Amino acid sequence: MGELSPSVQVKLLRVLQEGEYEPIGGDTQRTDVRVVAATNRDIRAEVAAGRFREDLFYRLNVIAITAPPLRARREDVPLLCDHFLGVYCSKNARKRLDVSREAMQALLDYTWRETCASWKM
Repeated sequence: MGELSPSVQVKLLRVLQEGEYEPIGGDTQRTDVRVVAATNRDIRAEVAAGRFREDLFYRLNVIAITAPPLRARREDVPLLCDHFLGVYCSKNARKRLDVSREAMQALLDYTWRETCASWKM
C-alpha cells in the first residue's frame, strides 16, 4: 500500500468513500468492497512526509495488525520453512523434503535487512 502513486491513492479513496468507480471505457459502477491492505513501510511516517494521503490512511486503518519482522522472531524460521516445504511439496506432488542443518543455520544466521529499497510491489 505504501507504494501507491498519488493518483491511484485518489482513485482508491473514491471507491472507499463513494462506493463507485469508472472502468476504462465504461460507465460509473457501484461497488461494495472490503480491502485488506499490507505494506512493509512505516505508513505513519509516509503520511507525515506527505507521500501517503492521511484520509486514505484512516479509511484503511480500521483494524491494524502489526507483525514483527522475521529478524525479530528468528525462532519462527524453522516453523516457516517446514510449513512452506510441506505446502509446495504437496502442491507439486513431491516427496516431503527436509532442510539440511547447514541450510537452516544459514537462514538463522542471515542478517535480515530492515528495508530493501529495490523491492517494488
